[in-house]
Amino acid sequence: MAYFRNQIEAMHGYVPGEQPQDRRYVKLNTNENPYPPSERVAEVLRSFDVNRLGRYPDPVANRVRDAAADLHSTDRDHILAGNGSDDILTIALRAFVDQGGTVACLDPTYSLYPILADIQGASVRYAALDDDFQHTPKLFDEVRGASLLFLTRPNAPTGVPMPLGDVRDLCDDFAGIVLIDEAYADFAQDQADELVQEFDNVIISRTLSKSYSLAGIRFGYAYANPTLIAGMMKVKDSYNVSMLTQLIAEAALRDQVHMHANVHRIRTTREATATALRELGFQVFPSETNFLLARPPVTAAHFKAELQQRGVLVRHFSAPRISDYVRITIGTDDEMATLLTATRHILDGD
Repeated sequence: MAYFRNQIEAMHGYVPGEQPQDRRYVKLNTNENPYPPSERVAEVLRSFDVNRLGRYPDPVANRVRDAAADLHSTDRDHILAGNGSDDILTIALRAFVDQGGTVACLDPTYSLYPILADIQGASVRYAALDDDFQHTPKLFDEVRGASLLFLTRPNAPTGVPMPLGDVRDLCDDFAGIVLIDEAYADFAQDQADELVQEFDNVIISRTLSKSYSLAGIRFGYAYANPTLIAGMMKVKDSYNVSMLTQLIAEAALRDQVHMHANVHRIRTTREATATALRELGFQVFPSETNFLLARPPVTAAHFKAELQQRGVLVRHFSAPRISDYVRITIGTDDEMATLLTATRHILDGD
């Protein structure tokens, strides 16, 4: 007997990056930050009274919303807190897309978007990027008619951002909601914050998983006009952000100096690694994230498997547009040196 809805029965779930437990790896496959979070986070954990865990957290996370609002020079009515930015994506789909409705996104992009659409019973309209993973003039027509557009900027898994002027034109042209997923924005040259003030149909989503070294706490937030935030508040789970997550996220957001120092280190290592890979015969796309998308001079699946044998994890996707590439998270300088040494052995046939 079939109990699931037809959409659930037919769909495939999201597959996260590997988290193997069989040995210790140099882990460059899930875009985590290799550096510790702010010392203020450690202080929160040291001073936390465990007796508080018997109480529910603030259901609307006001203190951490205030911290996020301060970053955008606004007030908490413009902020919605989420259990990671994936929670924000889910809330947006539930709020703005009917069953049978249409979602739009780039191709290739974050592979969770079509899965969330499947869960909602919505269809997906794709706007294909060109061979350099840049958008084409067809984009405006290809996404038209959808009620929600997911626009990852910089894009994942390519690392390539859409120019801000083109994003502005798209927001002006698109009749539905434009959710600009800025998971990697702190590593980029610019951000799209200003578009929230210019357009009433724009939502910015952010996460603390990447630049703040806090993938383990699951915190993200949306920044949008208060009308959109109020509507999304109706849809979120009652207590969607845990007490500890709220406290840790607030502490991290209040320490911008620490975050920017780590981002600078990663950017520097990213550029050095890209140069080294190109010298080894890789095609490496310019990146404004904490990862590189690269085509090895051997098959990507073989390269990924050989690296894993040598204790280094990278991500390989089977999707046709990107199956010739691997995505390499930027780790510490020592971790990237290990990657490059292993790569040289693979290419030399050792």
